[in-house]
Amino acid sequence: MKIIKKINTSAAIALDSAGNEIVVLGKGIGFPSVPYELTDLSRIEKTFYDVNSRYFGMIEGLPQSILLASAEIAEMAELELGAELNPNLPFTLADHLNFAVNRLKKGMDLTGAIAYDIKHLYPKETEIGKRGLEVFKDKTKITLPDTEAVNIAMHLINAESKVEDLSQVMKTTKILNEVENIIESYLNYKLDKNSYEYSRLVAHLRYLIQRLSSNQSVEVKNEMMLNTLTKEYPLIYECAKSIANYLEGTWGWKCNDDEVLYLMLHINRIKG
Repeated sequence: MKIIKKINTSAAIALDSAGNEIVVLGKGIGFPSVPYELTDLSRIEKTFYDVNSRYFGMIEGLPQSILLASAEIAEMAELELGAELNPNLPFTLADHLNFAVNRLKKGMDLTGAIAYDIKHLYPKETEIGKRGLEVFKDKTKITLPDTEAVNIAMHLINAESKVEDLSQVMKTTKILNEVENIIESYLNYKLDKNSYEYSRLVAHLRYLIQRLSSNQSVEVKNEMMLNTLTKEYPLIYECAKSIANYLEGTWGWKCNDDEVLYLMLHINRIKG
């Protein structure tokens, strides 16, 4: 197998025997100068096909243990659901779980802010999410809150790529365009629609639209954190509130403080 590009010391882009570009994980495989021929294939722990190149930069900063855990959860989900999931799922899920670990280390529990009421709508995905937490604990030795099972389930639901009603697609697209305009106006910043940060923001907004349009409500009461971040990032708060005002004024959907808080976090991440 030919290693053609380094992502980090444990991840690289390679060519398989058919000449297909794949992402490979394995201790030290990204360390030698590239390109080179990897003769000991036992060093490869995981291979990934059809990965969008926009995720390469994100993979670079993710711990290998979290990547391997996410890959195992994705494989388990494909078997359990009997569906072909989005090939980028292991990386989007790993990014979310890494973010969850960082929040946990800082004593921040925001899982309730995006723990939408999907347990009854998607019981299989939720159950896989619960088992996924055990896989994650086994691979990383880190115990995440039980509420993260719902977040894993949401990633699985998104990766199933189910076909939406055309009118709902058009409605969601219109809302996303308006929200993007609000963000670009407040931040004086042109969103990079090819970036992973943009994809992550859109995914969150799609979940938010889906939940608000079905009259589902979540209250976690992170008032102290919201007050702290509002003082630290007043422009980001104004931007998030403007989005909330648009959703309420145009569509009749009222965002609570937790939803405003999570919008702030996503907007701040895209701003860098």
